[in-house]
Amino acid sequence: MQVAIIEDDPVLARSVSQAVTEAGHDCTVVPDGEIALRSQTLLSSDVVLLDLMLPKVDGLEVLRQARAAGVRTPVIVLTARGTVPDKLQGFESGADDYLVKPFAMDELLARVEALHRRSAHKPAMALEAGPLRLALGTKRLTIEDRDVVLTPTEFSIVELLMRYRGQVVTRKMLCEHVWGFDWDGPTNVIEVHINRLRGKLDKGHTSSFISTIRGRGYALAIA
Repeated sequence: MQVAIIEDDPVLARSVSQAVTEAGHDCTVVPDGEIALRSQTLLSSDVVLLDLMLPKVDGLEVLRQARAAGVRTPVIVLTARGTVPDKLQGFESGADDYLVKPFAMDELLARVEALHRRSAHKPAMALEAGPLRLALGTKRLTIEDRDVVLTPTEFSIVELLMRYRGQVVTRKMLCEHVWGFDWDGPTNVIEVHINRLRGKLDKGHTSSFISTIRGRGYALAIA
């Protein structure tokens, strides 16, 4: 696995790099956002660890530009900004996970592994539900011939909803499938991702493809 660390603190970057390398992965350290964008660091990596408070170009802008360009590489934000609004801003900008400094190195490595597992290449096949077609090999979603660009987290959510078409997908199921373990972050993180998905899926439609089942979870709203 190729892991990129975009971090301007040399002590922390060195510590994380050592842990990632000892875990058996290749590692690249990038000291600022401008270099990260210029060198297309996100595009050339399997998982990216991204600090927000970067010199020249901050982490959120790096993330926004990469997602706008269609880059879907999984990104874990590493930052001292630990408030719920900060976390939501990170997720809305395209982050797949969020870890507040200081953090346990074992937890960071577990999250890296979980992100990589769910974004790894899968045999070419597709799921279909009404006008939705999800190619699992290329991670391409089309709705009536319209391409929908998904982040790795969004892809995992749509995949689970389509696999359980006609059934309720609980929050616990989503946490286990998407993050690989029980989610201990802000309680509305799932809602943030679902709302962002609805914005992408529901363009041109009068009703949403994803229904909220109060007190239980979500379901694909396709007969």
